[in-house]
Amino acid sequence: MRKKLFKYIQINVVPYLMQLFVRLIYLTNKKVFHYPDNIIADESYVIAFWHGDLLMQPLHYNNFRPNGYMKAIISEHRDGETIRKIVRYLGTGSFDGSSTRGGAKAMIGAIKALKKGEADVAITPDGPKGPIFSIADGVVVIAQKTNSKILTFSTIPTKYWMMRSWDKFIVPKPFGRIDFYVGEPFSVDGLELEDAKKLIHDKLMVNQLDK
Repeated sequence: MRKKLFKYIQINVVPYLMQLFVRLIYLTNKKVFHYPDNIIADESYVIAFWHGDLLMQPLHYNNFRPNGYMKAIISEHRDGETIRKIVRYLGTGSFDGSSTRGGAKAMIGAIKALKKGEADVAITPDGPKGPIFSIADGVVVIAQKTNSKILTFSTIPTKYWMMRSWDKFIVPKPFGRIDFYVGEPFSVDGLELEDAKKLIHDKLMVNQLDK
């Protein structure tokens, strides 16, 4: 009974409260957006950001592409189910699966969505278990299979809490300033796997908090 209650709270109550908390942070911070000019309105992109920087990205995306739709690759475990519900409240869809569980299904779904132009696909290249700032193969495979360009998303808050997790998860504090960055779109077509991973890593590290 206690386990069932805990699961119910984790899956149903926590996501609702967390999305309210994320909205509160977003609303109470001064927001400064740094966006590239060469974004094609009807083009779908692969969107990459670090696992520790994912909290504000759904609302960031909503501002960046108010008429767009983003779907994220999220792991198929209980924590993943909680995260799926949180981001759904914030307007982001999901593909079930990650590099450690359900990966093939998620990759197929992401590739189909990009080829059909149904959604931008979000992925944390170092998730769900790290190590921090590592690049898994999936982001390269998805981008190359669909000839999609990659956009890097990042946020830099002036006031924040840093969790003691493997990804040093960042939670911005209210009543500060958050700078939201989107990098210039780039392609990894024709690159060898390791060269593509290094390029993505270097692009993601351009606007990054010291951790």
